[in-house]
Amino acid sequence: MARLTMSRSTGDLIADRRYGYARSCFDADDHTGAADVARAVLERAPGFAPAWSLLGEAEAALGNREAAIDALLKALEIEPEDVLGASITLARLGALPQAAALTNGYVRTLFDRYAGAFDAHLTGQLEYRAPAQISDALDRLAPGRRFASCLDLGCGTGLMGAAIRERAAYLTGLDIAPAMVAKAAEKRIYDALVVAELTEFLAGQSEDTHDLILAADVMVYIGDPAQVLAGAVRALRPGGLFVFSVQSARETMPEGFRIGADSRFAHDAAFLRRRAADAGFTIMLFEPATTRRDAGAPVPGYLVALEV
Repeated sequence: MARLTMSRSTGDLIADRRYGYARSCFDADDHTGAADVARAVLERAPGFAPAWSLLGEAEAALGNREAAIDALLKALEIEPEDVLGASITLARLGALPQAAALTNGYVRTLFDRYAGAFDAHLTGQLEYRAPAQISDALDRLAPGRRFASCLDLGCGTGLMGAAIRERAAYLTGLDIAPAMVAKAAEKRIYDALVVAELTEFLAGQSEDTHDLILAADVMVYIGDPAQVLAGAVRALRPGGLFVFSVQSARETMPEGFRIGADSRFAHDAAFLRRRAADAGFTIMLFEPATTRRDAGAPVPGYLVALEV
């Protein structure tokens, strides 16, 4: 289910109670009950976006595509910033382009809410290894090299920053979620921290600014990476590296990427290679990698290193 579970009020006690019950029905896989009760909520609070979102998710689970789309579009109309993630299911249902599945509002809210448990969940339950794998790739590609200016895209709480700190003379961390940046600041790893959306930030960077750009478990929230790659190639000095991880998938992806059931993008290897070449990069490394686990199973992906 794509939506974020959030504590929200309709301003109507009865409607709030019904909404809580509808959520409980959904969580118990009673999708018919969830849809019925969500409709009862909307009779009293027709402008309550979470109930429209819940109704849409329930209808989607029941296989009622058109009803699901109608409800989710209503949620999106009421809250265009889409912190509830209605666009994710709309993209899966073919009602929106794949590239529109994840909004900045959804990603920001997701990680602001996740910040407190982020480190323990990733390194413990998910066995997150992207920072170590990226560090290993740098050891192989640039042994002993120290980078004058390093940019950590989607820095989160600083797991990648901690892994690269000794190799970066100046280290900048960037994240869309203020709560994540606040956690990173507590660790005193970075020389500078910025709250910003990464494509906009890269577009505003001066040419030849950085020697190394990293994106550990970040491109999974970017559909088409063309803008990110263009911004990175512009911001890197000659000989600079862009190293990142992505998820892959066995299914055919006509657009080169698709939003998955885990609300993350998977990318096709040939598509990524084309995009990197189009941006002006030379591929230095492109290898299979499992950076994390999900529900106990390894999540397939790639580790990619590009050079200007």
